[in-house]
Amino acid sequence: MVFSFRSSRSDPDRAELSRIGDAVRARLDADPAAYRLPVDDVELYAVNDFLSARDCERLIAIIDAVARPSPTYNDNSDGGRTSYTGDVDRDDPFIRQLEHRIDALLGMEHALGETLQGQRYTQGQQFKHHFDYFVAKHAYWDLERNRGGQRSWTAMGYLNPVEDGGATDFPKIGLSIPPKAGVLLIWNNMLPDGRPNPRTLHAGTPVIGGVKYVLTKWYRARPWC
Repeated sequence: MVFSFRSSRSDPDRAELSRIGDAVRARLDADPAAYRLPVDDVELYAVNDFLSARDCERLIAIIDAVARPSPTYNDNSDGGRTSYTGDVDRDDPFIRQLEHRIDALLGMEHALGETLQGQRYTQGQQFKHHFDYFVAKHAYWDLERNRGGQRSWTAMGYLNPVEDGGATDFPKIGLSIPPKAGVLLIWNNMLPDGRPNPRTLHAGTPVIGGVKYVLTKWYRARPWC
């Protein structure tokens, strides 16, 4: 298959996103700790026990300290994201070390990574189906295009067992992943040619019992600022 790398206003970083995809894929495929899930059309990996019980406990306390109602670009007018969210202190030595561990796992330059974000979902809360990549037709694209461009990979860590519900659901590939404390889930939001992959549509399904804590780190095509 031959891929085209023509750039446009909507995808100025396509070639770079393809290059990043190739590099991260090769690194994860060579890492015995990274398991590639056997699904078609999405590059999706899991690393068990990436976060220790002590890491998880500490991160939960940090999230509780910074959590606020989760923002969206449409001011959550559709009720699609009902969790609590907080950006952690990037200058905290513990957070700095954790971010560099994730960078090293993926082989990413630290400058490409957004600040680590934590989320808390209580009973009934969810994040309806959405994409992590940016859709160029939306008004927010001008802002995001100028502060690092498109998102490439997502790394999401589960911090606690959940009594019921709270799975990460990928409906277009028929996969729903229940939260398991310490696991880091990693996926490429792009196709091999650097275009957004619509099959990465996913959701944080409603928590039915208990509380769910996760951390998320996104990477960009260019240095994030």
